[in-house]
Amino acid sequence: MEKAQKIEVIAIHGTDGQIRPLRIRFAGEDHQLHRLCIDQIVSTREVIYVGIEAMIYLCRAQEENRERIFELRYNIRSHDWHLLRWVC
Repeated sequence: MEKAQKIEVIAIHGTDGQIRPLRIRFAGEDHQLHRLCIDQIVSTREVIYVGIEAMIYLCRAQEENRERIFELRYNIRSHDWHLLRWVC
């Protein structure tokens, strides 16, 4: 994946302002919709790059009996989600 892909996310927004993604849906290279339930958020960090505030989530999920690790980006101002990259 060369460019961050816009995705749909179901997330929980806590009373303390924290956001926790639970499930993602995206179009794969096969042009089919794929859904992943996030098993674990490994790490979360806030970044500011060229004036864009975002949260980066390193997540773990199971896909077809295989563990996948990937990064999600939540843009704080525009409230949109992107699949940044597959780690493995």
